[in-house]
Amino acid sequence: MFSHLEDLKIEFTKITEQVQDQLIVKDKKKYSQLMKRFSELESLLSVYKQYTDSIKSIKSNIDLLSSEKDEEMRSLIKQDNVELEKTKESLSENLKILLLPKDPNDDKNIILEIRAGAGGDEASLFSEELFRAYNLCASGKKWKMEVMSLSEGNSGGLKEVIASVSGSGVYSFLKYESGVHRVQRVPKTESQGRVHTSTITVAILPEATAVDININQNDLRIDVYRSSGNGGQSVNTTDSAVRITHIPTGIVVTCQDGKSQHSNKDKALKVLYSRLKQAEEDKANKDASDKRLSLIGTGDRSERIRTYNFPQMRITDHRIGLTVHKLNDVINGDFECLVGPLVTYFQTERLKASDS
Repeated sequence: MFSHLEDLKIEFTKITEQVQDQLIVKDKKKYSQLMKRFSELESLLSVYKQYTDSIKSIKSNIDLLSSEKDEEMRSLIKQDNVELEKTKESLSENLKILLLPKDPNDDKNIILEIRAGAGGDEASLFSEELFRAYNLCASGKKWKMEVMSLSEGNSGGLKEVIASVSGSGVYSFLKYESGVHRVQRVPKTESQGRVHTSTITVAILPEATAVDININQNDLRIDVYRSSGNGGQSVNTTDSAVRITHIPTGIVVTCQDGKSQHSNKDKALKVLYSRLKQAEEDKANKDASDKRLSLIGTGDRSERIRTYNFPQMRITDHRIGLTVHKLNDVINGDFECLVGPLVTYFQTERLKASDS
């Protein structure tokens, strides 16, 4: 680990010199790439410096102990070293995590898909509620969310909603949201106060473009038709809705929320490319089943990654056995109490795998 860190110090010195070169500054793409790497290394090496400083302080204290005769001073020095050893161990673990290979998708924007599963109207209502929570989360983090496709439930709520979310660190923060979300509460229509269980599915797909995948345009069938639903000005009076079918896989994406056919086509292609990219990664990883289905499941009540229990105002994440009584915070867009422990857990699992 330490030889690698020394190599990174050399790389950081070189980059520091490069970003001051006016020729590189004028090359916006290269300059941006270098500054991104500069920022990554600066954070990592800052922790490394704290680590090496703690080692130097420990050694200095040991040297002092060999010459110090006063017992009170010796006791203070020993106590200082105990704290320094704890700091050193903590920094060492932090360095191991920082040195783990980054998920290549962490900096990407995402396609967010939410669908009502088991539970009828109550599932649709919770789909809308969770979508609102993600929207509030995005707003708080200065991300941009754009609805690409939306289908309302029979009695309100949302049967399905697909949106793009763009901004800094979107995928890295939301990637653990993929799966079946179960809600337990008393529906407004329940006269006897019985708690009902419903499910919705969430999929977080890293955004892809045509450049990211090898796609034959002849494999796409593009149909246009008149939008249905409320729509509004001009939406329901022209053939602006778009349906794109990827013939080899049978994947179908529709979009009708935009006012123009061109806008709807662009949005639909963005979703299609992301789904196809996901499928390519599944094949490369030799998954036995489609990863999107493994991420979101079937929506059956027995499957779930998380349960939202309204009567007790608690949320349980079943993957890590975490229970928090902060349901209102999460529903109002604050996911930190869930994401932080998930990140820590999966980082620890990766560390175990790298050590084995």
